[in-house]
Amino acid sequence: MLSFLPQSWRRAEPEADICLIAEGCYPYVAGGVSSWIDWLIRSQPDLTFSVLSIQPTFPTTKPHYARPENLRAIHHVCLDSKEMGRRHAWPAMSPHWFAQTLGSIFQGGDMEAFKALLTRLGPPNHRAKLETLLDSPQAWEALLAGYQQMPQTAFLSYFWAWRTLAGGLLRMLLAPLPSARLYHSVSTGYAGLLAARAAIDTGRPTIITEHGIYSNERRIEILMADWINNSIDKGFDFSDDRQDIRDFWADAFENFARIAYGSAEEIIALYSENNVFQSALGADKAKLSVVPNGVDLARFENLPARQDERPTLAFIGRLTPIKDIQTFIDVAEQLVTRVRRLRVLIIGPMDEDPEYAESCIHAVRKRGLENIVTFTGQVDVRSLMSEIDVLMLTSISEALPLVILEAGAAGIPCIATDVGACRELLGCPNRPARNMQFGEGGIVSPVGDVGVLTEAAALLLNDKDMRDNMGQALRKKVRRRYRSETIAGRYRAIYDRHLQSQLTAMEV
Repeated sequence: MLSFLPQSWRRAEPEADICLIAEGCYPYVAGGVSSWIDWLIRSQPDLTFSVLSIQPTFPTTKPHYARPENLRAIHHVCLDSKEMGRRHAWPAMSPHWFAQTLGSIFQGGDMEAFKALLTRLGPPNHRAKLETLLDSPQAWEALLAGYQQMPQTAFLSYFWAWRTLAGGLLRMLLAPLPSARLYHSVSTGYAGLLAARAAIDTGRPTIITEHGIYSNERRIEILMADWINNSIDKGFDFSDDRQDIRDFWADAFENFARIAYGSAEEIIALYSENNVFQSALGADKAKLSVVPNGVDLARFENLPARQDERPTLAFIGRLTPIKDIQTFIDVAEQLVTRVRRLRVLIIGPMDEDPEYAESCIHAVRKRGLENIVTFTGQVDVRSLMSEIDVLMLTSISEALPLVILEAGAAGIPCIATDVGACRELLGCPNRPARNMQFGEGGIVSPVGDVGVLTEAAALLLNDKDMRDNMGQALRKKVRRRYRSETIAGRYRAIYDRHLQSQLTAMEV
């Protein structure tokens, strides 16, 4: 296995064809987006890639993925890094202008303000130092000026929100940028800001592939976060438009998305409904396209022989709150009296949110389900596919889950909450699920509805003919519409189109 060795920013290296910009995932965190990046690089063997990996801190764990031959380098931008920029002097801008400009970015997604800030910070390789921009008296003045727009919030909460958001934004503007012919971000958020900065600094084309709508997922996490304390009691007065600290956080990520969309040449969603969300956030409809996930069908043929004949329900995915494993465990508890000799597998990495993973383990113990529910940790999914009768996803948010495609390739029917493209994948009616919805490849349930999810699982686990029919129908659909080689060809066409347009522009 080739290792991922951190590359020195000062070492000259050949220009990559494509620089992928990824936040909080590849190559250190396993999951759907990371697996997709690994697949994408390998699917384009005659193109060279680099990866700009945005991480909370410098990685100390080994990569989860072997290095593809055509991946030239992996670079890191760490959200706790303090050593960025070169010039110690405060840039040519007043603290008041700095505060106003940050406000225009955080609260308005103002592309012109974003460009102006880049200009004031200086040339790409000689910008102001991060510590000057965050820790100087001028920075304190800018923070206080910004707080005047939200005086009703607790100052301490505003202070840390401002420091985090401004620090993240500035790190994206100051981080060294590897040279590439095209920049491809796999989300908005900080990755999208870095792509927008790349477009402005280099003049090279940028594209975005959003697996989920990043700003929506961050809003869900912010609403669920117990470390954010609101200061305003609005009660049931929905006309009260005062911005509180949760609004400040969530709105900032929405407006980061507006800037990312504004700079991109093409904005790709995994399914058409997400184009609607992107358009609502200001994306130009002429830039929108849809390219779904694909699956390697051959990988799910000739699976290992089954070792355990007990009826088996499985979850596959990261153990994080947005996957709502607690609801899955609630369903498992209800099924004990409904399905004889039940076995339940929770398959997936547990290191992204260890506290949440531990709470799931505790919930299983508290219910006395240790002999029924098994946490496998991260494993090769293929090795367990033949052991699974029904796959269940209880997610609060999804896009087009790769795991449903993989289950379909293996002929396994699925039960999923009505999020993202799950309804479309399973062939359910094109209307929101208010109860159990049957499709050709499985069943869809309202989000968080333990009763409906339990009924659906009991029905499928106790009816082999229904399982087989749905599994085969899903397999046929996946074979027809989601072959990885077809999807790889579509990405190659996208890359060729934008790289060619760049060459044409240079010739002119």
